[in-house]
Amino acid sequence: MVRAGRPPQDPARQLERAHRILDAAAELVLRWGYGKTTIDDVARAAGVAKGTIYLHWRTRDQLFAALLRRERVRLLDEIRAAEPATPHELFGHFVRATLDRPLLRAALLGDDEVLGKLVRMKRSSTTGLELGGHFDDYIARLVEHGAVREEPGDHLTVISSIVYGFVALPDLLPAEARLPGDRIAELVTDTVERVMSTGRPLPEEDRRAVAQATLDILDAMREVARRKLAAALGSEERG
Repeated sequence: MVRAGRPPQDPARQLERAHRILDAAAELVLRWGYGKTTIDDVARAAGVAKGTIYLHWRTRDQLFAALLRRERVRLLDEIRAAEPATPHELFGHFVRATLDRPLLRAALLGDDEVLGKLVRMKRSSTTGLELGGHFDDYIARLVEHGAVREEPGDHLTVISSIVYGFVALPDLLPAEARLPGDRIAELVTDTVERVMSTGRPLPEEDRRAVAQATLDILDAMREVARRKLAAALGSEERG
């Protein structure tokens, strides 16, 4: 028998409870914002004791960081399922999926009304494009197969500017001028293609190579995101 106040010994039960706590935290932070959401609130909504949450995460910040990491894994899984075959498809899917996830959109834009100090503490490690060292290799493969222009370079800055600009744009426009998320994603897809593409038709062999390179970077990003989530879902031993 599991003693009161201790996490269930069955790892599957422990993981299920961690996700139930995160589900409650997600609902509350979207309703009230990070600053007004307490551990007591999350515990009540999840149907667990306050102390039980601290058996999974030592601090409130760790709990909400785990929530953002779970959102990122789900986002990358959705993009991978769509099997984008080009960089413009990849980033179009990224924007569409991000706009469908209010927490990730808030994190991407640094919205401290939703995420409070968490967005300042965790933004660099839990949100955004997080392309890391994989991106340079990806671009090199695209250039090799004629899918992307080598000049003028600074591809990461260019893509980041396009993505962040289109995601942030609706907040700068009057309500009647704002576009739906699907249309914004279409515009990102078109803009990335126009800015980066060589404009030359690719032979079938190169198209296949570009598609594989795109799936490879997605798989690498998913692996990193899953490892980080696994660590963030730990109990008292992992922190």
